[in-house]
Amino acid sequence: MAAGNLQCRGFMLKFLGLYLLTYLQYYSQIAEARIRHYKWDVKYEYKSPDCYKKLVITINGRTPGPTIVAQQNDTIIVEVKNSLITENLAIHWHGIRQRETPWSDGTEGVTQCPILPGETFKYQFKVDRPGTYLYHAHYGMQRTAGLYGLIRVSVPDGDSEPFAYDYDRSIILNDWYHNSTYEQATGLSSTNFVWVGEPQSLLIHGKGKFNCSSTVASSPSWVCNESNPECSPYVITVIPGKTYRLRIASLTALSALSFEIEGHNMTVVEADGHNVEPFVVKNLYIYSGETYSVLIKADQAPSRNYWMTTNVVSRIPKTSAGLAILNYYPNHPRRSPPTVPPTGPIWNDTEPRLAQSQAIKSHQSYIHSPPPTSDRVIVFLNTQNTIDGYRRWSVNNVSFNLPHTPYLVALKLNLHHVFEQTRPRTGYDFKNYDIYRKHNNSNATSSNAIYRLHFNATVDIILQNANTMNDNDSETHPWHLHGHDFWVLGHGKGKFDIYKDPRQYNLVNPIMKNTVPLHPYGWTALRFKADNPGVWAFHCHIESHFYMGMGVVFEEGIERVGNLPSSIMGCGDTRGLGRP
Repeated sequence: MAAGNLQCRGFMLKFLGLYLLTYLQYYSQIAEARIRHYKWDVKYEYKSPDCYKKLVITINGRTPGPTIVAQQNDTIIVEVKNSLITENLAIHWHGIRQRETPWSDGTEGVTQCPILPGETFKYQFKVDRPGTYLYHAHYGMQRTAGLYGLIRVSVPDGDSEPFAYDYDRSIILNDWYHNSTYEQATGLSSTNFVWVGEPQSLLIHGKGKFNCSSTVASSPSWVCNESNPECSPYVITVIPGKTYRLRIASLTALSALSFEIEGHNMTVVEADGHNVEPFVVKNLYIYSGETYSVLIKADQAPSRNYWMTTNVVSRIPKTSAGLAILNYYPNHPRRSPPTVPPTGPIWNDTEPRLAQSQAIKSHQSYIHSPPPTSDRVIVFLNTQNTIDGYRRWSVNNVSFNLPHTPYLVALKLNLHHVFEQTRPRTGYDFKNYDIYRKHNNSNATSSNAIYRLHFNATVDIILQNANTMNDNDSETHPWHLHGHDFWVLGHGKGKFDIYKDPRQYNLVNPIMKNTVPLHPYGWTALRFKADNPGVWAFHCHIESHFYMGMGVVFEEGIERVGNLPSSIMGCGDTRGLGRP
């Protein structure tokens, strides 16, 4: 009997010990997770990022805006005051999945009503994965006006990454227009269609150099001044022999880019928050909405500085290269390199860009295998159309329009009358459609209907590129999915064959991303789990293309979404339900 009591007592002590250990681990994780609180004032200010003075949207007086720095599992709270006076506002947290907080995705018309002038709106969400992410305006075409920035999420204390470096630096690449977003949107929305054209400058972390003497009518010096220190080149200072992690992000409005550091190779180690099986590049091809981490070693001659350059690819370059300086300490940071900047790759050579897309694989220690099969396949043919006299971009010959009442609110409150209830098209005439020929597409139409997905279903998306309304022309489209990461199963040339091409899928170590390019006259195959309750946009990340209708919306598990905050209401049929 005594032995039995001792055995029982030992079991209880072991159980209590395990319980206490679990309790302490749980609460230590909670203690480690922090709340990061930001207060932002968003307004228009005159700035000269490329030496040409114009109105830009700033956050606390800055563009790019302040970098959000956090650790995995931290909670981010951003109080945004809209001081634009005459414009609404919304901010999207690009790459943050918003699990359990779909109302904080920041997509006007999809997850919230816009923030009205003078109002303060609170975004709150958890950053549940380490990596490099973005934020930017998601109302109209405001991103083009300078409202954007970076989110850097590090691993928890005590954890390590599968690559080593001494210092961590950031670079945001952007293209820059002198016309206002109003002028651009008006041209795109007119029956006398006016294209936005090529950007005037390329910016490296908010700094560029426009040739002031190139203007047709010379501008006064107070408008364009190349000696303005505000547009002096961006500088990253390095210590010889050290290794640097460069977090490189693109938030271009139009341009696909290459990025190069004179004399240095770059080792790609992260893409959109996921660790990559390392590979080396001279030129990094990067598309709007993508983020990469690359490692460089400061192993060149330390007696001089080196150029960092970005150039337009996939479109006829009509914009000068963006230039920045890699400064080898102790050289003066403003000391120009003694060489001519690298010219960059050939703009219309698709092969190396396709090769980079195909080279990106998950790091062997961080593979999240996709489900071997899917429950649903949706094919999206990307085309340009004329609809009711207006130039539009379309998916399966349907051009997307946002409703006045956000989908998230409409679906949760059963306001089904505020958007079309027809089932969107899930494919196109594969047999007869020639992707290499300009089509009239006379059956094209506009719609705000959405795709309803079964919760937890595995969904395949096939993006199929085609000819535009110009002969022998197919554009690059970076597609971004809100609320999810997806497996990139493959890229290919020509028309996707739904019977043969799935045999090429990478089901072993595909990279997971939130943004992926669709190359000219090619296809891209994605797979994702519809396991995040909410309503999520999926769209081309080129600002003018989405504005012109190149996107769709997915709904999944809406019944699992919690009570909606009243702060996201107040527009459309939700007037009176939310903000006063």
